Amino acid sequence: MPLIIVTGTPCTGKTTRTAELKEHFEKKVGKRVEVINEIDVVIKAGYDRNTFYADSKKEKSVRSDIKSATQRLLNSNDVLIIDGSNYIKGYRYEMYCMTKLYKSPQCTVHCDIPIEHAWLWNEKRPECEQYSREIFDALVMRYETPDSRNRWDAPLFSVSAEDELRFEEIYKSLYEVKAPKPNLSTQCPPLSSTNYLYELDSVTQKVVNAILSAKQLGIESEFKIPEYNLTVQNPCTAAQLMRLRRQFLTYSKMQQLEVNQIAALFVQYLNKSL
Repeated sequence: MPLIIVTGTPCTGKTTRTAELKEHFEKKVGKRVEVINEIDVVIKAGYDRNTFYADSKKEKSVRSDIKSATQRLLNSNDVLIIDGSNYIKGYRYEMYCMTKLYKSPQCTVHCDIPIEHAWLWNEKRPECEQYSREIFDALVMRYETPDSRNRWDAPLFSVSAEDELRFEEIYKSLYEVKAPKPNLSTQCPPLSSTNYLYELDSVTQKVVNAILSAKQLGIESEFKIPEYNLTVQNPCTAAQLMRLRRQFLTYSKMQQLEVNQIAALFVQYLNKSL
């Protein structure tokens, strides 16, 4: 499915825009449309929206569920819309990598509403659907605004409360473009070499060890990994490194990389995800 990622801070009309897109593609274009709604997944998991967004472990679990559902539903013809905050640029980048793997075009719809306006909309909601002020402000502060210069956010369609969606442009961005060309990090593998998994595990662990060693020396800024002559731009915590390494290993086992490219692609993945 061509993918539309709908993103924005709380109460900016994301679900309303999703409904408009669904109606247009079903009635005007004749496409089948699937919607993954973040809040629906949160509720299905048994969480209240305020307690959910206050717990990073719960957020990670739901994001994982959404990624799994996205992977199951992607195909070359129907439309898939992810309706949610999608506030982490690294998460949007992961979705971009997934669509490249499945050769499926995507675009981003950013609901760009003034914060004060969004808070007023929040207060008009039924009490059970409102965000607390603390959680609302925290989500606004965490939000990483999409940028059309980032290939994982492009093409980007920003829409304010008064704007009409540019349906024709959105359609063209999904159906009148060539399927994205897989690159080394996303193309499907040839038959695995016998030592590929060993090399994958060994090289990524060496990169992680180099970063952790630098942190123990008090290096918190950009630094170079001498063995591979690669630069890490945003050193992170040990927990973040472990999580990102696991994610990279999962992707790389599905699509075999060239062994001599593993280190470079892993460092690139770290830099883009942080």
